[in-house]
Amino acid sequence: MQNYSADFLNAVIATDVARALAEDVGAGDLTASLIPAGKRGNARVIAREAAILAGVGWFDAVFRSLDPTVKINWHAADGDAITANMVLCEIEGDARAMLTAERSALNFVQLLSAVATKTQRYVAAAAGTKAKILDTRKTLPGLRLALKYAVTRGGGVNHRVGLYDGILIKENHIAAAGSIALAVAAARPIVGAAKTSMLMVEVENFTQLEEALSCGVKLILLDNMSLAQLREAVKINAGRAQLEASGGVTLVTVADIAATGVDRISVGSLTKDIQALDLSMRFSMSA
Repeated sequence: MQNYSADFLNAVIATDVARALAEDVGAGDLTASLIPAGKRGNARVIAREAAILAGVGWFDAVFRSLDPTVKINWHAADGDAITANMVLCEIEGDARAMLTAERSALNFVQLLSAVATKTQRYVAAAAGTKAKILDTRKTLPGLRLALKYAVTRGGGVNHRVGLYDGILIKENHIAAAGSIALAVAAARPIVGAAKTSMLMVEVENFTQLEEALSCGVKLILLDNMSLAQLREAVKINAGRAQLEASGGVTLVTVADIAATGVDRISVGSLTKDIQALDLSMRFSMSA
């Protein structure tokens, strides 16, 4: 996601928001129809806990989809640290539209801020080492790009987005091909045709590591290795490839994993096991 253009990101936001509103509003907001048409309203969004903000674009797009004239004044931007009880933004617009937009807009910011916040904690825990914190494909269906964007706001790095933009040869691929060498040989022309630079091999022991290195593989995933095994893998590698640790990484273990000398640590829970940020919107009718 780091290299995606603003136009691409805006298209992602538009798709996500259209799907969210279709899901939530359907044929119309029955409760909002209690408010007289044409009435104006004001609202404030308040953070109830400290976090890293993410999802402003999605929030704004929800409101503007329902009221193109809405005014939203933000006091923080994506990637900023926010504090408990901080007023994040003020909104002024059509009252019906604001009430209809509330839940969908907050859902995006609560979820994406939670991802950014969790990512930042992992990044902080690995500080002082060369290890980068990466996400995975363990994402909520339909929201992968949004979640990966949030990871970058927390200081993390995106792994491949999907099956189409990189090759990761895992245990079952190796078994099907017959060996790491045969799998890598079959992968190289595909990498060239797809114009991707990512060719990664997952290894579970030092014999597989040596085989991957002998094939000239430059990205190697060390699957569920102990700290001692990771340190030994770094010695065996001797800088020939980038090594990525994966499997069971937690905030308790990530600092020790980073200290082994690996280049990358992938963490599935960044985008999978998420507790939404506590936010609230306080609404009032305009005079």
